[in-house]
Amino acid sequence: VQLVESGGGLVQAGGSLRLSCAASGITFSINAMGWYRQAPGKQRELVAVIISGGGTTNYADSVKGRFTISRDNAKLTMYLQMNSLKPEDTAVYYCNVRGRDYDGPKSYTSWGQGTQVTVSS
Repeated sequence: VQLVESGGGLVQAGGSLRLSCAASGITFSINAMGWYRQAPGKQRELVAVIISGGGTTNYADSVKGRFTISRDNAKLTMYLQMNSLKPEDTAVYYCNVRGRDYDGPKSYTSWGQGTQVTVSS
């Protein structure tokens, strides 16, 4: 499984960025795809997740109303549109995929390499 993130960078507070995560080599049924972030000295935290099937989305309280997660199933690509960015959004953002064997109980979780988002005040 390969997850390749892109779209990070340096932006001023109030600006926008769009992250992408392109997935390849997936041989299992995807249960959910999500974005996590880790700021220096802090634990990795969930930012947003989109559940397969119904497309239910969940967001961290800190990003609700500013970030939007979406997924293009045909391209196996996930996006995170980030608006009204704040300095506290500065972190490395990671793409995550969770799934399960089509015909068995084995579960999988894969991570991308991360993309840096820096928001200046």
